[in-house]
Amino acid sequence: MIGLVNHTRIKQFSETAAMVVLGFWLFFVPVALASDDGGGVCALLSSADGAMLASPDGNPVFRWRGQQKQIPASTLKILTSLVAIHYLGEDYRFKTDFFVDGENTLYIKGYGDPLLISEEIAAMARAVSLKTGQIKDLVLDDTFFEKPIVLPGAAEHSLQPYDAPNGALCANFNTVNFTTKGTAIISAEPQTPLVPLGREKIRAAKTNAGRILLTHDSNDITLYAGQLFQHFLKACGITITGRIRIGGVDTKNPSIHRIYRHESPYPLTEVIRRLLKYSNNFMANQLLLAAGAAAFGPPATLDKAVDAANQYISGRFDRKAISIVEGSGLSRNNQVTPAVFIDILMAFRPWHRLMTHKAHLYYKTGTLNGISTRAGYVADGSGGLYPFVVLVNTPGKTADPVAAAFQQMVEAR
Repeated sequence: MIGLVNHTRIKQFSETAAMVVLGFWLFFVPVALASDDGGGVCALLSSADGAMLASPDGNPVFRWRGQQKQIPASTLKILTSLVAIHYLGEDYRFKTDFFVDGENTLYIKGYGDPLLISEEIAAMARAVSLKTGQIKDLVLDDTFFEKPIVLPGAAEHSLQPYDAPNGALCANFNTVNFTTKGTAIISAEPQTPLVPLGREKIRAAKTNAGRILLTHDSNDITLYAGQLFQHFLKACGITITGRIRIGGVDTKNPSIHRIYRHESPYPLTEVIRRLLKYSNNFMANQLLLAAGAAAFGPPATLDKAVDAANQYISGRFDRKAISIVEGSGLSRNNQVTPAVFIDILMAFRPWHRLMTHKAHLYYKTGTLNGISTRAGYVADGSGGLYPFVVLVNTPGKTADPVAAAFQQMVEAR
């Protein structure tokens, strides 16, 4: 389940291309080291692109259009991670609360846990079964987030998992993963049952296998989570005599008391590691929305989330060099200059090991139609980290050859 991937995986550049890039470097390095207008790697870039390599102390080694805003795509998730760490703390753990009232109604209140997956719901059900053996209604409280939250860049009525909507009580990244065996529809994940709402969505999709995207329509995302909770509570021996409904829990009511608080086994740093590895858009915006609620109070809204990000940016970076409208990089209205991206990477250095690591590279990729980006660090073998960013906004081009040239440059030093 955690292996959901929403963006194209990194492409391997050819050996021939690498030799051409290295040749450019050997010939043009004296011109290109701190140039904005020509030489070597610049031949791989156009006026719509931006790129920068810096030394471990942040001084420019190479730059191209360093002060020009470009679309970062999913590399924006590095900034979103910093915002989440700032407001939530790197040891923060998302929680889910369970309450009962005098009529034995069970209330489940969500706080936006991005890793609320079937295995965690099963663990919660086991813990609740130690507190009560029978409940009437199952009430789902999703009021910690405003709803619906409409994200810029997400396609309306999309069936793509990378467009998954956000909410305070969501399960399995708001997707249903299924396959078929003969004429039977079955879950593609042994740990996840096909609950009635999931089957309904599968039938409506008219496809034989894959991931079905849940939406805000008819409270689907919350009700799907509720049906999963109902399944696992019953599996633990709890009798449920009533129905599932949506509503807020009044914690000031003396007849209502909390019987269990579940804390995620994953600290924020682990959530970020998985976010960066799998480039999950849903997870990114869950973090940004939670940061907004931490900064300005619930309910979480997109406006609060963006305001929190801008408040953090204003205290650390050049505010005019960054435009952010959501946290995943899905929107093309997210824009950043290469120069300020280097500053972002300098700030992220304490957590660079959360990024994908291959050979001497720590990196995050990004892909949209006509956009190819990469940002991260080249390790020099002596403990030094050279931050780099490549924002290729020219259709038909890729960030890979430029990133390869940066690696060659550092390794040759």
